Amino acid sequence: MKITIIGGSGFIGSNLMKKLKEGNYSFDNLDKVTSALFPSETKIADVRDEASLSAVLQPGDWTVLLAAEHKDDVSPVSLYYDVNVEGTRKVLAEMDRKGINKIIFTSSVAIYGLNKENPDETHPADPFNHYGKSKWGAEEVLREWFNKDAPNRTVVIIRPTVVFGPGNRGNVYNLLKQIAFGNFMMIGNGQNKKSMAYVENISSFIKYCMDQQLSGYHVFNYADKPDLSVTELVTQAGITLNKKIAPLKIPYAIGYSGGLFLDVVAKVLNRKFPISAVRVKKFCATTQFSADKIRTIGFHAPYTLAEGLDTTIKNIMKEN
Repeated sequence: MKITIIGGSGFIGSNLMKKLKEGNYSFDNLDKVTSALFPSETKIADVRDEASLSAVLQPGDWTVLLAAEHKDDVSPVSLYYDVNVEGTRKVLAEMDRKGINKIIFTSSVAIYGLNKENPDETHPADPFNHYGKSKWGAEEVLREWFNKDAPNRTVVIIRPTVVFGPGNRGNVYNLLKQIAFGNFMMIGNGQNKKSMAYVENISSFIKYCMDQQLSGYHVFNYADKPDLSVTELVTQAGITLNKKIAPLKIPYAIGYSGGLFLDVVAKVLNRKFPISAVRVKKFCATTQFSADKIRTIGFHAPYTLAEGLDTTIKNIMKEN
């Protein structure tokens, strides 16, 4: 099996390539930057540049499209659409030229919006930010491509919730680090539930979809269960650290107002702060998603959520 990973130098892609290497799969990594772990498998390309894609994309069995603009504060906002939507369109056009008809695309649960009641894959899209809107736009491009030749094409769309694990420096890492070192402030009542995905599990699921030779059109939410409230997440961290954690609590209104104030300061000073209004809003929202469908194709995550959190927290402690 020959696999092309686009955007594999990042967090999920690096973990996926480790699994493919261990299984003696043949794969290329197409990315703007060379992978620190797999430099010999990396070819430089940008999904916004058709010429670079054409030069390095080779015929194969599967394309795994991970490349995305995903941070909260991307500027200009047009980058979300240039990379996530138009980049997907250019990848599909080059796949057509190279005779590749199977793709796995990592979308996001951000397409559902905030504070929805455990949406499954049939829930209407209602994205609240440019990232979610651009991922939904990319999904529409993929549906259009599939429908042009449905008998001969395969599209697997995976909508992960927030992904965490050793080596990542995203929101969950920052949260766990703050908890571990006593710098965490609880904004709101802490009862809002959070779905999360451990990187070892989601990369295993991507590999599983290829190994199962899925065909046709599929959409899967990905989250590791059970969902934890922020309070339960703090408790779980305390178990790993073997200590009781009692964070300072701040009402939501005060926390959100503080985020708005820092947004103004950041704009004036042309700086970025770890706290912003949108991050407070996301932190205090219920982001809980159904992931029952992944089990209908026989997938079982190799690690529990508690094991993933335990490994990640211990890694944070070693690094610091």
